Amino acid sequence: MFDDGETAESSDGVSEFYAAVGKMIKYFRERAGITQRELGRLTGYGEDQIGAMERGVRTPRIEFLEMADDLLNAGGLLRLVADDVMKAKVRMSTRHPAFNKNFTSVESKALEIHEYSMFAIPGLLQTEAHARALYEMRRPWLSTEQIDEWVAARLARQEILTRWPLPVMSWVVDESVLRRPLGGWGTHQEQLRHLLKIAEIRGLELQVMPLTKEQNAGMGGPFTILTPPGRPQIAYVEVQHVNRLITDPEDVRRMAARYGTLRAQALDMKESLALIELILGER
Repeated sequence: MFDDGETAESSDGVSEFYAAVGKMIKYFRERAGITQRELGRLTGYGEDQIGAMERGVRTPRIEFLEMADDLLNAGGLLRLVADDVMKAKVRMSTRHPAFNKNFTSVESKALEIHEYSMFAIPGLLQTEAHARALYEMRRPWLSTEQIDEWVAARLARQEILTRWPLPVMSWVVDESVLRRPLGGWGTHQEQLRHLLKIAEIRGLELQVMPLTKEQNAGMGGPFTILTPPGRPQIAYVEVQHVNRLITDPEDVRRMAARYGTLRAQALDMKESLALIELILGER
């Protein structure tokens, strides 16, 4: 899914609130004399995730704030803001237009998520730097405030990757996406390494459609298949800011069958990760 067409409302103070909470976390961490990496290790988060929370572009979870409050001797201040963080998260979800709110609402509760991407790294797998680079290269230009809000909204979606039990999730990504250094080689290198790290999570499956493949069932464009709890599968397509949720059972059946063919045509997971490592080593 090329979900680069999100539209945000004007700032309602959510970004500023997250930035303030992030500054609190950073203040207490530095006062305690520990690094982002150390705090991440103690709380079960990565160093990049701690950094994103301190910059206000990633929503801290209540569990994290409670642990951090104890670990950093914050005197209950981080616990106090936990409820407000969750309220702000709800307000953040209203920044998406109707079509995107419908999609993200289903995605957040989905039992299965399967995506074919041929233009960009799937949104759920993007690093903060990669997502920011995508928005910064948009034309017409976006304001800094819009970029900050949209990056925060995109990263908030990724909390589904920390949910347990995890949904059944798989991605087929075209090799051209992995070779396109959007944002510069440093940003791209970080993104590729992030994909390798994501692939270590048990239950997530990532495959690459190689450029050398003579048959590709996905030339019609990217799409996502979602399975909501207690409801039939639906599909979602997005390209050039034209977005559509597809609920017709026959249309969804055909797209699901197409996705099955794509998985059969793509490299298996071991081969896919080896190709990502090869691309990383080419420069």
